[in-house]
Amino acid sequence: MNSKPNILVSNDDGIEAPGLQRLVEELKTFANVYVSAPYTQQSAVGHSITIFTPLRTYEHKKNGSLYGIAVEGTPADAVKIGVLHFFRDVKFDLVVSGINHGANTAINIIYSGTVSAATEGTILGIPSIAVSLTTFDNVDFIEPAKMAADIIKQMWEDDKINLHEGTLLNMNIPNLPAAEIKGVKITKQGRSYWKDGFEVRKDPHGKEYYWLTGNMVYRDDSTEYDVAAVQNKYISVTPLHFDLTDYRTYEEIKNWKLNI
Repeated sequence: MNSKPNILVSNDDGIEAPGLQRLVEELKTFANVYVSAPYTQQSAVGHSITIFTPLRTYEHKKNGSLYGIAVEGTPADAVKIGVLHFFRDVKFDLVVSGINHGANTAINIIYSGTVSAATEGTILGIPSIAVSLTTFDNVDFIEPAKMAADIIKQMWEDDKINLHEGTLLNMNIPNLPAAEIKGVKITKQGRSYWKDGFEVRKDPHGKEYYWLTGNMVYRDDSTEYDVAAVQNKYISVTPLHFDLTDYRTYEEIKNWKLNI
C-alpha cells in the first residue's frame, strides 16, 4: 500500500501520557494521525463503556493547534466517540492504542483498557493494534515508539493489516534498548496469572480500607507465549479475538439436556 493510512490513536493512560505522545510523533512520519483518548488515567477499566452519565469532551491543544479529543470516559468510549462522531468523515485504516505503561500479557489482557480500546476499534470494523511497554519505570518512550511505529508501518506496507473479522493484535515491547531486542515473535496469550490478595489498612479516623496486592504466578516457559517472549527479549505480537466462546467445551456440552 502506498497511500498514507488514517490512524486513530487512543490509550488508557490519558491524553497527556508520554507513551501516547511519543507514539503519535512516530506514526505521523508515515500516516495521518487523529487522537481521541481519555482525559484522565483509566488503567484496568477493561471494556467498560459509559451509559448512564453524559460524556464530556474537550479539544486538547498543543502549541496552539488541535492535538486531539480528550474524553471524560473510558478507552472504549474514546475510540467509539472518536470514530462515530468527532472524526466521522474520516475512513480509518487502523486504530492504535498505546503505548501503555506496563505489560498487557497473559491475564492482564482481560483487565486492560489499552487492549479494550483496540478491541473497540475491531468491533467498529477497523483493524486495531494495542501496544504496551513492559515496565512501570520512568522512561521516555522514544525507542519503544520508534520500534512500534516501524513494525506498524511494515505491516501496512506489506498489507498485513487485513485481519480476520473480530481479530486485533496485541504488541508488547520489552523495556530494553533496541540493540538488545532479539526480534519479533508471533505469540499466544500466556497462561500466567495474578495471585491476588488485599491488605487491610486504617485511615486517620480508624476505619478500615482495602488495597489490592498480588504476585504474578509464571506458567509460561516457551516463547510461543507472550510473557516468556518478552522475558527473553522479543517483542511479542499476539492475535486476539473478542469471541469468548470456548468451542471445545461447546462441542462437549452442546447436547446436554437441561430442564427447568
